[in-house]
Amino acid sequence: MKIDLTNTTSSKINAALMDARRASGSTAAGMVLTLVIVTDEGSAYDALKAANDASREHPSRTLAVIKRAGRSPRARAETRLDAEILVGSDAGSGETVILRMHGELASHAQSVVLPLLLPDAPVVVWWPDNAPLNPAQDPLGALAQRRITDAVTAESPVGQLAQRASGYTPGDTDLAWTRITGWRSMLAAALDQRDVAITAAVVEGESYNPSVELLGLWLHNRLRVPVERVVTGGPGITAVTLRTKDGDIVLDRPDGLLGTLSMPGAPDRMVALKRRDTAELIAEELRRLDPDDIYATAVRTPVDRLRERIAGVEHAGPGGTVEGQAAQHAVGEQETPAATKKAAARKKSAQ
Repeated sequence: MKIDLTNTTSSKINAALMDARRASGSTAAGMVLTLVIVTDEGSAYDALKAANDASREHPSRTLAVIKRAGRSPRARAETRLDAEILVGSDAGSGETVILRMHGELASHAQSVVLPLLLPDAPVVVWWPDNAPLNPAQDPLGALAQRRITDAVTAESPVGQLAQRASGYTPGDTDLAWTRITGWRSMLAAALDQRDVAITAAVVEGESYNPSVELLGLWLHNRLRVPVERVVTGGPGITAVTLRTKDGDIVLDRPDGLLGTLSMPGAPDRMVALKRRDTAELIAEELRRLDPDDIYATAVRTPVDRLRERIAGVEHAGPGGTVEGQAAQHAVGEQETPAATKKAAARKKSAQ
């Protein structure tokens, strides 16, 4: 069932939801949480599709907030709320309300969302892209127990991790962290099978992928060993190597579908390690609404704790990139003649 409301209010939307529920033969809500999606028209379709798929595991009321502040002074002066209500098969296992806020109303989205929240149910806010610098201080984020961002959509995905660390508040999480759940589970299970001391670790993956950095930082924090980050062509994370005195433990996934776990003294094993879509990631995050302390520790660890190099290129050194080391070397060579002249002058004056 689909209901369109133009130039409406929150109370009219609530009444329409109740009427739609009665028309479908169900007067009870039966939903476990409210999911607020803050997005734009370009990303709304994919975000709502992922939320609807996830609602089959977590029946929820989904509120999609689309802000249309307007480009011209006349458009910004017009304050209007348009709503599109989806109930039944069009909304997965819950209810979906698409809220298009025009003009000045876009700056006060929380006043529209607050009356539409399910009573006595948790609230989760998800920014598929363009997340605020500090999600907990955002007016919509302040309504939620859980706040989900996605660093991979930022202009500088790895640099976004530093921003997430500086603005972290218990309840924050990022889909870049959720994407490495399978890797963390496989590596933890491998170490449970062998009681060996890990001396170093290597994480390989494509550039500009914050999940690679987070996996390396997690290994650094949990194992207390130096971790090297190797840039490859991807897709995503391609391999993790744990070095021991008995040999390397390697989890390799070159195609993004199937991984191979190699351990000293044991035959290689094929493991399921498929790259998951957004719906699966959101469904995982909705399973737990308590603060993720392990994520907090990982994201707060500076990325320069990882030693970075590009596959097939000489090591760049601790905390730096190959390009950065090359630039420093070039600068050093340029300064050598001047430094030589100064040393000669000091020697002459001393004589």
